[in-house]
Amino acid sequence: MNIRFAEINDIKQLIKMRWDFTIEYDESKRNSSFEDFERECQSFLEDAINNDHWFIWVAEEKGKVISHIYIELIQKVPRPGRVTYPFAYMTNVYTVPEFRNMGLGSKIIKAINMWVKENNCEFVIVWPSDDSINYYKKNGYVHCTEPMEYFPYRTPSIRFNFPREY
Repeated sequence: MNIRFAEINDIKQLIKMRWDFTIEYDESKRNSSFEDFERECQSFLEDAINNDHWFIWVAEEKGKVISHIYIELIQKVPRPGRVTYPFAYMTNVYTVPEFRNMGLGSKIIKAINMWVKENNCEFVIVWPSDDSINYYKKNGYVHCTEPMEYFPYRTPSIRFNFPREY
């Protein structure tokens, strides 16, 4: 198994994994247009891989991407009297079903944890699903006070039951 950053030739696999991840948690999305999604996701991934704003970590086995974690670096506004470092937003954490519960995700997250230290990230933030809280805890993550949210296009009382890293 090889843990590395995603490359352009991984895009088709990453698109399919994102589709599968979404369908796994929301069957109603199965009726969506895969072609429209593929076009949008292709553009996003090309930009993400070719720039230094997103870092997509993958685990591959025999040329097949079997797990991934997306990291977006968020630059903070400088503050007098201290050096300002970015923080990392972790999202789209997914392992294909047949490779789950083998410690693969923990191997990737350990590599990411070392990388964020080496790159002076101030902290990593992730919104875990209820099912993944123990995964993050065993990898050194702690609960923090929930941030506030604002949704400009929906009523505040409406909540969706997607996993947080969705």
